[in-house]
Amino acid sequence: MLPATFKLCAAISYQHLRNMRGLRRQTAVTIGQELGRILCRSPGPGPWISHVRRRSSLLSSRLEEKPYSEMEMSYIKQGEEALQKSLSILGNQDGWKMETEVGNGDKVLSKVLPDVGKVFRLEVVLDQPLDAVYSELVDNMEQMGDWNPSVKEVKILQRIGKDTLITHEKAAAPPGNIVGPRDFVSVRCSRRRGSTCVLAGMATQHRAVPEQEGFVRAENGPTCMLLRPLPGRPSHTKLTWLLSIDLKGWLPKSIINQVLAQTQVDFANHLRQRLAGMGTPGC
Repeated sequence: MLPATFKLCAAISYQHLRNMRGLRRQTAVTIGQELGRILCRSPGPGPWISHVRRRSSLLSSRLEEKPYSEMEMSYIKQGEEALQKSLSILGNQDGWKMETEVGNGDKVLSKVLPDVGKVFRLEVVLDQPLDAVYSELVDNMEQMGDWNPSVKEVKILQRIGKDTLITHEKAAAPPGNIVGPRDFVSVRCSRRRGSTCVLAGMATQHRAVPEQEGFVRAENGPTCMLLRPLPGRPSHTKLTWLLSIDLKGWLPKSIINQVLAQTQVDFANHLRQRLAGMGTPGC
């Protein structure tokens, strides 16, 4: 279990605050180095990586604005770790194999990583501006169950600063109940800089939601979504979703892989329908 929450008050020692600053600097430097490596491997200039790098460099100033408890710092560190690992996986273009490709251009690729297992990568283009997509996926996160049949409920358990969330998600059983009820507790880290958005996450624990009867506690991460305007068509958004998940239980890998790939394809279709029904918000 994660350590208990302690409030940062006048009684906290100078040494503790100094350690927090050290963690802050180490996290920001590590993410910057990883983004630099991805940039060097990318075939194009990758301006979106520069945006994320600048955004990550602001982490230290944000943490100085408000003191955080040890528990909150632990969650922030987990979110940054998910961001770093996800960008590293997406930045390596080698070894990806096609799982499925739809007539509209949507495609799911996959590859197996030694320390993670099989990961899936959805690539789609949405005919909606980035602001609309970002708002639906981040600002309206708790409404996802209204339009995504794969999700029964999303609940925000805790907010830490502007960019870190702890959430509890309940997955809806797929047709035929091939995969029984699952739930997830996740830490989510968002970064937005200019026209680039990164939404990363990974499994965590929270005292508000111990394992529940009737649900298998699955684990996800590292996972992330990248949102960027489509080059030459700023009213369209390129969405890349990295999915890494352990459903737990005694399920054959062939069934798990089939379910996860189809889940990503279905997600893109349902998101399009949701955005079309909501209309384009004013800027």
